[in-house]
Amino acid sequence: MKLKGKVAAVTGAASGIGLACAKAMLEAGARVVMVDRAADNLKTICAGLGPDAIPLVVDLLDPASVDGMMPAILERTGQLDIFHANAGAYVGGEIWSGDPAQWDRMLNLNINAAFRSVHAVLPHMIERKTGDIVMTSSIAGVVPVVWEPIYTASKFAVQAFVHTIRRQLAPKGLRVGAVLPGPVVTALLDDWPKAKMDEALANGSLMQPEEVAEAVMFMLTRRPGVVVRDLVILPNSVDL
Repeated sequence: MKLKGKVAAVTGAASGIGLACAKAMLEAGARVVMVDRAADNLKTICAGLGPDAIPLVVDLLDPASVDGMMPAILERTGQLDIFHANAGAYVGGEIWSGDPAQWDRMLNLNINAAFRSVHAVLPHMIERKTGDIVMTSSIAGVVPVVWEPIYTASKFAVQAFVHTIRRQLAPKGLRVGAVLPGPVVTALLDDWPKAKMDEALANGSLMQPEEVAEAVMFMLTRRPGVVVRDLVILPNSVDL
């Protein structure tokens, strides 16, 4: 029960890494505000997880919806100790055959919406002089991945944001870090060619979301004054 008495909020919490992390935080004793735009799915999931799982429908691509996120969290819980900016999208493929409209949506979600959501929670955390902010980045944020140039660029931006705001917020009592997974079995990989997915599953080069959640829990449970700035987690068979 290492997080007992704490309140967390996780974006993109209705599936994948976000759902696995929310479950891990609940098991550790936290109340968790599960933030997602999938209203029906979110309601069903939270009902199955118990009263400490609190659904909150937010469209991260709508600035007004993001602006209302923190007041809604405080209305339901009274405080916020942990914010996990996890929601994101993925687009891979050759640059010449890509769809710039898809790039725009992904870049807006992975960069603009992620940064705006962090900004939204900061006044409360700074006032309390405590808080953990975790961002879901990617190994692509530190190792350029040749078949996903736009996604890689978005995660390089996340890494730059984490490293700079960490230094701004440390004197105010806040910790900021990024978890950088390699390939994970989530809906983000739905556009992978079937042959590539089958090969990855067969050779063990894909992780499960629960393994990323374990890494996030490690970050959140370090003693005060210690921050895990970047935590890379990879399948051992990935050659990076």
